[in-house]
Amino acid sequence: MTTATAQRQLPVVMAINEAIRQLMQEDPNVFLAGEDVALYGSVFGFSRGLLDEFGPERVVDTPISEAALVGLGVGAAATGLRPIIDIMFMDFMGVAMDQLVNQAAKMRYMFGGKARLPLTIHTMAGAGLNLAAQHSQSLEAWFCHVPGLKVVMASGPYEAKGLLIAAVHDDSPVIVVNNKALLGLAGHVPEEMYEIPLGQAAVVRPGTNFTIIATGRMVQESLAAAEKLLEHGIDAEVIDPRSLVPLDTATLVESVRKTHRALVVHEAVRFAGFGAEIAAQLQEAAFDYLDAPIGRVGAPFSPVPFSPALEAHYVPNADRIAGEVLRLLGRSG
Repeated sequence: MTTATAQRQLPVVMAINEAIRQLMQEDPNVFLAGEDVALYGSVFGFSRGLLDEFGPERVVDTPISEAALVGLGVGAAATGLRPIIDIMFMDFMGVAMDQLVNQAAKMRYMFGGKARLPLTIHTMAGAGLNLAAQHSQSLEAWFCHVPGLKVVMASGPYEAKGLLIAAVHDDSPVIVVNNKALLGLAGHVPEEMYEIPLGQAAVVRPGTNFTIIATGRMVQESLAAAEKLLEHGIDAEVIDPRSLVPLDTATLVESVRKTHRALVVHEAVRFAGFGAEIAAQLQEAAFDYLDAPIGRVGAPFSPVPFSPALEAHYVPNADRIAGEVLRLLGRSG
């Protein structure tokens, strides 16, 4: 790798754009469809320039009908194409649940494993932009509960590109969740195509005496919390699962066996969130190594508020994460 490549920086939004462009250059069966993804370049800007390069047959503006849009993707994938279907806001996935849960997730099983369904659903989740209760949710736990669907969450630009490429190359339905509040976050992104293997977690900050497992945007908040915790003599290891289904339980267990303590952090509502599954698997596989209960940080059991002040209180942050670590250790901040 050259020095120039090593220093190359892209924001998340452009990492997504580059991934789609390279995928479409690589394979003529890849196409992008969604609301406002062509002429407007998506409301988030991740598909700008793709219409000019690939034309309206491969970059397709669709009507405002998520059920029809996902149905289009299921049919196209079943007949040999590799669609990337953009659902503008994750909140809108509810409109297409039958197509996702009863069609996409079940097709390979119901055809005895003979059917391929290389369908990628790309969507934006997360709060913090004052978009109110119907445009700010994190609903990944819904889809992790459905056998037949794979679910990945990006925490930065490197992950956004690598996970999307891996998803499109996969022969099963994959839901790729990006976070709206991270679109401007810049970081190292190689220019060449690369995949982050599904089911492979990343230790983003090595540590010795506490494990923080965080998803999506909360990886960045957890890294900030880890810096705060150094003042208290706590050297926290931060792990990004990246892939929720399949989940790299082995990496999480290995960390807990070393640190003996763990906290799981996600932006989604804490109650019945995916953090509960991680906590359950850790206590099953590493119970004898735990010196304290596994903690969880998530959003309150409430719709996302529109008020900026209330929303700031709603979304977990570095201070709340650090405070929960200290609470689990029986210390005050």
